[in-house]
Amino acid sequence: MEAPQSEVSLLQAVPHNHWQHGESLREHGMGNLTQLSPQNIALTLRPGQKVRFPISVLQAEDYPVDLYYLMDLSLSMHNDLHTIRDLGPVLADQMAKLTSNFRLGFGSFVDKLVSPFINVAERYQQNPCAEGRVFRNCPPTFAYNHILSLTADTEHFRQELMKQKVSANRDSPEGGFDAMLQAAVCVEQLGWRKEATHLLLMATDASSHLPLDGRIAGLLQPHDGRCHLNSENLYSATDKLDYPSLGLLGEKFSENNINLIFAITDKVAEMYKVYSDLIPGATVGILADDSSNIIKLIVEAYNKIRSKVELEALEQPEDISLMFTALCGDGQLQPGQRFCHNVKLGETVSFEVEVEAKGCAEHGRSRNFMIKPLGMTEALHISLRVDCGCSCLAEAQDNSSECSNAGTLECGVCRCNPSHIGPTCECPQKSALSAGHDACREGEGKPVCSRRGDCICGTCVCHTSEYGNFNGNFCECDDFSCDNFQGKICSGHGSCQCGICKCDANWTGEICNCSQNEAACLATDGTVCSKRGKCVCGRCICDEGSHGNTCDKCPSCTDICSAQRDCVECKLFNAGPLASGQECEMRCSGTITVVDNIDSSIEQLCTYKDDDGCVMHFALFESPEGYLNITALQNKECTEGPKVLPVVLAVTSTVLGLGLLALLIWKLLVSLHDRREVARFIQEQGKACWEAETNPIYKGTVSTFTNVAYASSNSKQ
Repeated sequence: MEAPQSEVSLLQAVPHNHWQHGESLREHGMGNLTQLSPQNIALTLRPGQKVRFPISVLQAEDYPVDLYYLMDLSLSMHNDLHTIRDLGPVLADQMAKLTSNFRLGFGSFVDKLVSPFINVAERYQQNPCAEGRVFRNCPPTFAYNHILSLTADTEHFRQELMKQKVSANRDSPEGGFDAMLQAAVCVEQLGWRKEATHLLLMATDASSHLPLDGRIAGLLQPHDGRCHLNSENLYSATDKLDYPSLGLLGEKFSENNINLIFAITDKVAEMYKVYSDLIPGATVGILADDSSNIIKLIVEAYNKIRSKVELEALEQPEDISLMFTALCGDGQLQPGQRFCHNVKLGETVSFEVEVEAKGCAEHGRSRNFMIKPLGMTEALHISLRVDCGCSCLAEAQDNSSECSNAGTLECGVCRCNPSHIGPTCECPQKSALSAGHDACREGEGKPVCSRRGDCICGTCVCHTSEYGNFNGNFCECDDFSCDNFQGKICSGHGSCQCGICKCDANWTGEICNCSQNEAACLATDGTVCSKRGKCVCGRCICDEGSHGNTCDKCPSCTDICSAQRDCVECKLFNAGPLASGQECEMRCSGTITVVDNIDSSIEQLCTYKDDDGCVMHFALFESPEGYLNITALQNKECTEGPKVLPVVLAVTSTVLGLGLLALLIWKLLVSLHDRREVARFIQEQGKACWEAETNPIYKGTVSTFTNVAYASSNSKQ
């Protein structure tokens, strides 16, 4: 017999090497850099057997950086375009602090050149802003325009930006996904370097059209994931292909080692955060309304990308499972984690990869897949072969004597000829079928092999079930029909034998769910259930009056200290309930030893306060002969009580004094107030000035009247 094992063969493992800041290309050259080790391994897997191998990744210092700035040039981005026109030199200065080898490129996008995404009327073809209120003239709409290939000439970048103008489309979503895919797959046109960190920054203030949106315009063909730039560096398949999917974008970014940065405004931030979760290695930065924070956003996104190492598997076979365990800078193993955060430049992190074959779908055929860090060009190439056979198959013996000369012996097992059956091909098939089955019945009238097996040459060959195995002379037993507890047969602490649980050591019960281990029943003093109960199935069953996990709580129990307290009080201090009469001598026959100090480490220390407030100390311990001995301190600890009378007098005096003081202050304030009021009254009285007047109701004592008639007669005379 043989049992082949899974194997890991190391084919190439160049160790890490890196350079210090400022000496990368000048002194070493890109070809000498190794960030990933090993580089090539071969796996031979047996189904169900797991193999493990390590991967280490170095985050190299001063690694070259290619940044392609992809900008939405629809009308709403007018202010942003004005802000970033001087971006090149400033960004180069900032990136020079992080790498000595930095290149910059630029491209722009608006939307597809088909209705209803743009207005296709003739007068809008050359000027889509013809009826605009703010912008009345703008260049024709375009889907994606690659403007400047990656270059270290930041002045050229600035000059190209100065030439750009915004254009227009009809709806709010833009064609950003079309442009992102072209920027990723048109490697030669854009000038992505193989040995560099690739950053694609997509700046927009609007959402992007998704796949199937193109069907509105009659574009039924899904995107093919290829480069479609014409001689003028314009996207030429805008009227032929639908918008690409997030899955296709993620696939192409991984293939070309591109790290995506979404620079978006706050109003669409939540949407792009969802997109970034679906695209490996993507990050999101919140862009100010005029893009004034773009430099800060780029530097922060770059630092975030460079501080994280995450592994991905490319072309992983479906019948192969991978399990990652990360060992990051903190030295802690993280099972199930394939990434490390806060990785410093020059630091190496490690991963352990566990591989398992789930079956033999591709038995013997060699297959290949890769594991690589996101955004890096280096990868671990894995050659895989699943071996489901044995080498002993090539040494098979036809008509072997061990197979009754009626079968082939393969790897110690007989493969019978069609005319024979049985473990050693000992039974001709004709005689087996013609022979009676009584020998395979448990009793008269019972089914053959309990309907759980086949009767072959008078012997039951039991079947197997998805739940377990049948066994017994008549296949009458099985190993899965016992009761289960918490989803496990025989509680997981025994084996099922013909419907009865056979428990493991230290387990009892019909379903082996009762533990005989008393560790959980031990109280803090080391006793089982505090001597107030029994330990049953790993739990204390407490006596009446006690409770708690270890029966340690018992309000009605009299402890050993309480039982001896009255005797100590009456014998030493002639106090307590037993002090009167002969009761003390009758009930307290033991001897109490007076000591100066009590050793609490070997004795049970007891402390009580009597009715006078004094504290007495005594201790109990068991002698070797089994007698209870009592030792006690001669004197009680009594503290002098508070002097009540002085305290009462002091408090009373203080209260009266404060009352009198308050009364005096009130009287003083009232007097001052009255004095001010009187003075003001006198002052106002002195200012009063009275004039002489006649009382209007007064009449004088003399009144003069003229007789009008008398006056007239006099005048006639």
